[in-house]
Amino acid sequence: MVGELQGREKLVVEGVSVRFPVRRGVLARVRGAVRAVEGVSLEWAPGETIGLAGESGCGKTTLGRAVVGLERLAEGRMRIGERVLSEAGRAVRRSKEERRLIQMVFQDPLAALNPRLPVCDLVTEGLAEHGLLRGEGREDAAVRLLEEVGLGAEALWKYPFEFSGGQRQRICIARAMALRPDWVVCDEVASALDVSVQAQVINLLQDLKARHGVSYLMIGHDLSVLRHVSDRMAVMYLGRLAEVGPAGEVVERPLHPYTRALLAAVPVPGGVRGAGRRAVLRGEPPSAANPPPGCPFHPRCPLAKEVCRRTMPELEDAGGGHCVACHCAGEVA
Repeated sequence: MVGELQGREKLVVEGVSVRFPVRRGVLARVRGAVRAVEGVSLEWAPGETIGLAGESGCGKTTLGRAVVGLERLAEGRMRIGERVLSEAGRAVRRSKEERRLIQMVFQDPLAALNPRLPVCDLVTEGLAEHGLLRGEGREDAAVRLLEEVGLGAEALWKYPFEFSGGQRQRICIARAMALRPDWVVCDEVASALDVSVQAQVINLLQDLKARHGVSYLMIGHDLSVLRHVSDRMAVMYLGRLAEVGPAGEVVERPLHPYTRALLAAVPVPGGVRGAGRRAVLRGEPPSAANPPPGCPFHPRCPLAKEVCRRTMPELEDAGGGHCVACHCAGEVA
């Protein structure tokens, strides 16, 4: 497994932006754009799990969809080594092999599964399309994949509506892992599940990573869960990266006031994490269609200075690969 990982190349995201046009009027003319993702750069190493955290609407899911190829880039590019996967301003058609390498597990498993297909067809459709059955029957392949995720042959000819939420998510994971991808984007895979089932799904993903050497982009809200499963963690706000670093460093020594506020909101037994030094956020996140000048977080930041209102902070290394985009990094309110 180590040798296989060493032979793989990094997936590199370079200055990626994703924008959605805002149309108004009788003629539906473009009057602006929602800046869902702005100038995000990230390297994703083989076998590495990156946790991506932030509030709803910060651009996490859009970034994940862009990595998979479901969203068109307005700026930047994505590549594996020197192979360009996506690039702004140019139609780059991913080959079958490149599409196989990156898969996604969506947040809502019921919406992600075709209700007209039985489980056998759902989990083996990709294998048939990519010609990877290699003499193995679809039923045998489906049973093998379902057993990997804790389901049995009795599930083969059932339909998605016949399963619980946790079972449906296992089916989605089996479908994503069927093609033996190198990278998997997990979009809040456990957020809609009961707490006990959440733990089972997270442990299943960890087992599959150990078995197949897959890399995850784990999108979520709960930084304590992301720390448990991630090697590195990235925090997004209004489409931009606010902080990136080793998972333990980001949680134990957060440098951005937004990261501290997210950590303070995580419930812990006996109270709230960071009680007594809790960073309370004022107001609501600004509109991605009309972001404020300077640092996008300054209207809600308790440490905001004049420079924050005028100048966009760059993501800079604070040591040990711990990067932060903040003019007041490390200061405590």
